[in-house]
Amino acid sequence: MNKTVEAIIERDRDKLVESLRESIRIPSTEGAPEPGAPFGKAVREALDHALETGRKFGLKCENMEGYVGTIEYGEGEEMVGVICHLDVVPEGTGWKHPPYGAVVEDGMIWGRGTLDDKGPAFAAIYALAAIREAGVPLRRRIRVILGTNEETGWGCMKYYREHGEAPTLGFTPDGNYPVVCSEKGILHTAFEKRFSSGIRIKAGTRPNVVAGRTEIFVPVKAERVDEAIKKAGLTDFGYEVAPAENGTELVIKGVDAHASLPEDGKNSMQAAFAVLDLLGLPGEDGKMISVIHKALGMDMHGESMGLDITDPSGRLTLNPGVIEWNENGIVKFMIDVRHPTSLSKDEVKEKQIAALGMTLVHEHAQDGLYVPEDSELVSKLMAVYEERTGEHLEALRIGGGTYARAFKNVVAFGPEIAGHPAQIHMPNEAISVEDLMFDAHVIADAMIALAE
Repeated sequence: MNKTVEAIIERDRDKLVESLRESIRIPSTEGAPEPGAPFGKAVREALDHALETGRKFGLKCENMEGYVGTIEYGEGEEMVGVICHLDVVPEGTGWKHPPYGAVVEDGMIWGRGTLDDKGPAFAAIYALAAIREAGVPLRRRIRVILGTNEETGWGCMKYYREHGEAPTLGFTPDGNYPVVCSEKGILHTAFEKRFSSGIRIKAGTRPNVVAGRTEIFVPVKAERVDEAIKKAGLTDFGYEVAPAENGTELVIKGVDAHASLPEDGKNSMQAAFAVLDLLGLPGEDGKMISVIHKALGMDMHGESMGLDITDPSGRLTLNPGVIEWNENGIVKFMIDVRHPTSLSKDEVKEKQIAALGMTLVHEHAQDGLYVPEDSELVSKLMAVYEERTGEHLEALRIGGGTYARAFKNVVAFGPEIAGHPAQIHMPNEAISVEDLMFDAHVIADAMIALAE
């Protein structure tokens, strides 16, 4: 901790709050591209506002064609990057206060972007300004990199990687404290199997969500379906069985959850195949039901596919998220896998194809990251957090993805604090003034630890 830097940040408390409120009032969701504003006018306005804030403090600022902004201080060949973003998700409904009103009430600042990620971005700008004013000697430059397309495609980081300087090391205040040292690889695969079918199955909304509801039609009597449900013994799920013309309609109810944490949900699709497999349906329908049930079971870690692998970056998770099965067979079957960094996406795909016997029609992948806990980056950030809070916590390993994936040797560091409300992407997103100030102080500590 640098006492002079601390005093400057506290002196500017009201200015920091007001700068953040000014930014929140800009509805910086992605819009139609314009010259100099590739992600829309409002996003460009938010970027201009942040850069003007940096200029008022005498920091070196650059607008990179409206894709990215940089705010920098210091000298040296090496550079510490602090990667933030100024774009936000749409406001949605159900707000206590106007989502772009920047209302301050009961010690809280309310509005879209307060936590994700405008609050941390302005905390970083004010932290860097305090370091400059205090004259802290640095051996590495510090650069706040302001993205504008994190929520809808990362086009900003693609542009920056092509035109900007990669940090030597750095962090993004777009995750959790104390430090996220590992983010597993993400692979979304989509399969199909075309054939003439007599059943119907519809489940899920997106591959990265545990399927909380599955709707089924089978050409058998309701009594047989009831018997199969009882035999399956899946007591954690809800069922609705109704006779229909030439068969039975079945609804299975589970619990939605994020695919990176499948244990927080109950996958109704997997329960559905456990029940359907007991019906012994004829032909290709029965064959494919058996194949899928054997491949999935009620697994969460790809056990039945031979994918249950753990390494220092974490344990693999596998979530069958979406299925559409109609008269033409399986027209869409989508799976979300969060895999350890020691396992390649190609190995995952090979196991899936072998287990399912379907055609892979689409894939989308993001590489994972793992920075060892004894590295300079992680060890210093852990020490910064412990000194500031007095808490010794373990580094986190997650299946989700943060801005840290944009560069090598970058990890997520804040802003979410365990036990504190975090309505990110939800109505009533807010940050307390005290948490905002904590972020400014701990980001300054981290900047100094990595650059001094």
